[in-house]
Amino acid sequence: MRKFCIVLLVGLIVWPSLAFVQTTYRWVDDKGGVHFTDDPTEIPEKYQVQERKEIPPSEPPPAVPKGQPPVSRPVPKPAAPEKKGEPVPEKKDVLGRGEGWWRGQVASWQQKLADAQRNLQSANAAVQQKQQELEQAKFKPNSFQRKLTGELKGLQDKASEYAKQVEEARNMLDRGLAKQAEEYLADPNWVRSR
Repeated sequence: MRKFCIVLLVGLIVWPSLAFVQTTYRWVDDKGGVHFTDDPTEIPEKYQVQERKEIPPSEPPPAVPKGQPPVSRPVPKPAAPEKKGEPVPEKKDVLGRGEGWWRGQVASWQQKLADAQRNLQSANAAVQQKQQELEQAKFKPNSFQRKLTGELKGLQDKASEYAKQVEEARNMLDRGLAKQAEEYLADPNWVRSR
C-alpha cells in the first residue's frame, strides 16, 4: 500500500508538468471566434495560413548570484524591409479579425438600421390609420372604442420599439463600431460607411 501511495504521489506531481510541454495552435474563424488545438491537422485548411503556435511558458531564467553582472540577452533584429512582389500581410486587430470582419459588422448594422426604419415607417402608418378609425368610431359603443384604443396603444408601443432600434443602429454606426475598433486596435477606416 505504501509503494502504491508513493507511485501515485510521484505521478500526481509529474503529470501536470507534462501538460506544459505541448504546443498549442490558435486561429480565428470568420465570425471572430478564437479556437485552440494541440493537433495542427484539426485546423481547417482555410485558416492554416493564420495559425499561430502558442508556446508554453518556459522555465524562468536562473537567478543571478549577487556580485555577478547579469547575462545579456541578444536583441531581436528588426524586420527585413519588404521586397517588391511579396504579398503584404493582411492587417488584423488584436483578436485576429481582419477588414472583412469589421466591414461585415458595418453592413450588418446598416441592414438592421434599414429594417428598423422600414418597420418604424409601417408602424407609424398603422398608428395613423388606427387613430382615424378611432375618430370615426365616436358614435359607436364604448366597448368598441376601448378595443380600438387598446389596439392603438399596442401599435404605439411597437412604433416606440422600432424607434429605439433605429436609434441603437445609428449609435452603433456613428460611434459604437468606431469605439470597438479603437479598443481592439483595428484600422478605423474599416468601420467607416462607404
